[in-house]
Amino acid sequence: MGKKISIGIVSDTHGWVHPFLAEAFEGVECILHAGDIGREEVIEELEEIAPVHAVKGNIDGGDLRFYPEEVVKEIGGKRIGIRHICGSPKSPNKATRAFIKREKLDLLIVGHSHIPVVGRVLGTLWLNPGAAGKSGHHDLRFAARLHITDGEIEMDRIHLGERWKIPDESKGEENK
Repeated sequence: MGKKISIGIVSDTHGWVHPFLAEAFEGVECILHAGDIGREEVIEELEEIAPVHAVKGNIDGGDLRFYPEEVVKEIGGKRIGIRHICGSPKSPNKATRAFIKREKLDLLIVGHSHIPVVGRVLGTLWLNPGAAGKSGHHDLRFAARLHITDGEIEMDRIHLGERWKIPDESKGEENK
């Protein structure tokens, strides 16, 4: 069995980093953020855990507007793309279909909908981790942790609790 590589996946933080992400992403090689970052400090906080590769989302203004719309990283022998607005696996938008074909992606990380989804489009694994922030129309917060071993991809969904419930760190609440 080859080396296992773990990657933290997050999207739609909307300016807030859940305190449990530090523990959930402990030991990851990097963190991929699929947009709607909200504040530059989100990237700074996540960088304390691991290097971050991020794309801008539709709410990202200020300096965040200079983040790219698409990122491609080769990790564990897999070509992984990141985009924020992509449509859905059943109906990907034109730019996303072109991105998948042009970059020959094995995996696409998406955001925007706040809905956790795993699917397949044009032979590419599609993953929306769901929204990790406390703002938006979602009821539950999620992130994900990917594991790549010998070319095989596995995923752990990370439940971060109800959107409106903010964990009390002083009581050691993890809000899993």
